[in-house]
Amino acid sequence: GCAMAMRGRPPKPTNLKLIEGNPGKRPLPENEPKPKPVAPKCPSWVNRDGKKMWKRLAPELEKMGLLTVVDGEAFAAACHSYGVWLECERFFKKKNPETGKPYGRTYVYVNKNGSANEVERPEVKIGQRALQDFRAFCSEFGLTPASRTRIEVKPLEEEEDPMEALLRESGG
Repeated sequence: GCAMAMRGRPPKPTNLKLIEGNPGKRPLPENEPKPKPVAPKCPSWVNRDGKKMWKRLAPELEKMGLLTVVDGEAFAAACHSYGVWLECERFFKKKNPETGKPYGRTYVYVNKNGSANEVERPEVKIGQRALQDFRAFCSEFGLTPASRTRIEVKPLEEEEDPMEALLRESGG
């Protein structure tokens, strides 16, 4: 089998390290696989809000070399998770036709003995889980505010970007 032990924080993508100016100053991997730096198309199963996010972010990630031909499924899952979270948030604000008030995060549940309890709607947990998943994907693609504050694009402008050279050679 192919058992891999995960220890500590997952490694940061090399392109993200290059963009950030390699803050750790550790040697960068030399023989790392380099998939084509071209963003794939957004899969049809991604929800509406996820598709909007894809449209907005994919071009930027592609420019930075952080969204390649092999990253489509992971980025699609990130966008879709974001859409699920938004769907849940919208549901809480939607008017309940029975009460005329927004659904909110809780409802009153009356059991068979007639006692009433206020309980959390399932959408609360679904939304929290989707947001958790989205945040995990964010760090994979360098989309968190913390990673943005460390982004330093200068080194890529001074020396020729290997990504640009690759694109030029392939006629892209």
